Amino acid sequence: MPGPSMFHPQRRARRGAALTLVFAGVLATGAAAGSWTPQGQDGRKATEARATARTAARPADRAVAGPGGAGAPVDHAEVEAAAAQAVEDGRSGTEAAAEVVGRSGDRWSAVYSAGEYEGLERALDGAYIGVGLSARRRGDGRTEIDSVRPGSPADRAGLRSGDRLRTVDGAPADDRPVTDVVALLRGDGTARSAPGTPVRVEVERAGSRWARTLYRERLATESVAAEHLYRGEVAALKIKVGSFTRGAGDQVRAAAAAARPGEGILLDLRGNSGGLVGEAVRAASAFLDGGLVATYDVHGSQRSLEARAGTVTARPLVVLVDGGTMSAAELLAGALQDRGRAVVVGSRTFGKGSVQMPSRLADGSVAELTVGHYRTPAGRAVDGLGIAPDLLVHGDAEERARTVLSGLGGGS
Repeated sequence: MPGPSMFHPQRRARRGAALTLVFAGVLATGAAAGSWTPQGQDGRKATEARATARTAARPADRAVAGPGGAGAPVDHAEVEAAAAQAVEDGRSGTEAAAEVVGRSGDRWSAVYSAGEYEGLERALDGAYIGVGLSARRRGDGRTEIDSVRPGSPADRAGLRSGDRLRTVDGAPADDRPVTDVVALLRGDGTARSAPGTPVRVEVERAGSRWARTLYRERLATESVAAEHLYRGEVAALKIKVGSFTRGAGDQVRAAAAAARPGEGILLDLRGNSGGLVGEAVRAASAFLDGGLVATYDVHGSQRSLEARAGTVTARPLVVLVDGGTMSAAELLAGALQDRGRAVVVGSRTFGKGSVQMPSRLADGSVAELTVGHYRTPAGRAVDGLGIAPDLLVHGDAEERARTVLSGLGGGS
């Protein structure tokens, strides 16, 4: 299972608590809880081909981590030996490996049970099992529902954005890391993480409290959405990319190719937790006339990622980013910025630029351990630093982005 990876929101090195992806950030979370927004900074059986370059992106049910780099590198051999010895002694190899990872202080390395990792692979395909809600943790420690997916179990139960989430299967949701709330809602690491299994939630709205039993479903993610925006004679094509799941790169290319005459393009990567790095490179290929997208190293060996010839290389382009723009999405924004192809507007991105490599352990669990870092075409490091926008915006970033796009000659 040799595929390098580089996203991973912060997770705890213990079974059931981590949400990971691989080379660029697929935290395709299955509709449960957590959003890549500033409010949530409290802390996504692969074949060789499927395990390659990915980032992290669980499209819904996602949690947030604060920026920062990895700790001391974790030795693969030590982790594998600890897991093997534990299995031989009749103990959990997953937990033994997680202990080694936890001692390293590397926030991006993690250990997953076989079931958890299979769920991450499913998320990479743009599907997940969940109840259709995302949540965030407020500054006062309360957990509230951020959004509810139309037609989902949460929607049918009458849950709304802004409702306070009090308990999940009897466990308090307040003062708890969003990653834990996510695991409870999805049933991660248990037999309950399957379609049709129940999860009991208690919510509060306007001082009234009540409980509902939701039944998890297999839901499809919508990673890419395009919208034509008009204001007077100003027009733009907005392409929103929520995560880089399989097929997202070609969806971005198709959306960009459908831009109408006179339209500039707003590429919205806000809240994008990453995904498959190959999909991010394909997305870059829509806007670049070939050439370098990023470089990365694996155990000191340097490698490069190259774009194909693009389809909309001359249209004005503005990229929207924020603190929830992570990993593969940062790779894309940095490439378009360094290559002089786009103006980046918003706030500094998250700063996830380390590469993880997955390996199967003795008990079937999977360890994803940091093996290197990636850089933008200009050689800039991203890990712990993020991408600084060309125009820092504290208010309505989209409005400012449209103004910039108009000034570039697009949308007029």
